[in-house]
Amino acid sequence: MTVSPYDLDVRPILRNGGEPLGAVMAAVAALAPGQSLRLLAPFKPVPLFQVLASRGFEPSAREIGASEWEVIFTPTATTARETDPNAAASGAGWPEPLLEMDNRDLDPPEPMVRTLRAVEILEPGQTLAALLPREPLFLFEELQRRGHKWRGSLEADGSYRIVIRASISGGPRT
Repeated sequence: MTVSPYDLDVRPILRNGGEPLGAVMAAVAALAPGQSLRLLAPFKPVPLFQVLASRGFEPSAREIGASEWEVIFTPTATTARETDPNAAASGAGWPEPLLEMDNRDLDPPEPMVRTLRAVEILEPGQTLAALLPREPLFLFEELQRRGHKWRGSLEADGSYRIVIRASISGGPRT
């Protein structure tokens, strides 16, 4: 049995000057296993291709009118939500966060900078939790580059809660 794609039209959000990433990520989180996301946008959302590819979705885009685009994000055989150790469902056996931070009222890039500074003082295997104003896409890249693990979730108010586990592949960082 094939599940119909989840439809999300971000054109009204953008027309009203809003940022649709929160709505997109909430839609992705609401998908049933194997379900695709059908996105309607006033432009080809190329940056979103990489974001959702990292979560196990393959984009297929087509122009459907004057500067109107339809993109179908289809889950690959194994999606990142099922296999990524950084996915929100993982983290079993992680210690309670040593530190809780609320970075929601800071202007970019300060939430990322402040969070990275805090992670760097953790001992290997220790965790911290941070509330951020939105999903921290650039922070994810930096954490991965540094070898840290994380899990996170979009909160009802549009903020993002992330729990970061310091890399266990080395000693304490300064």
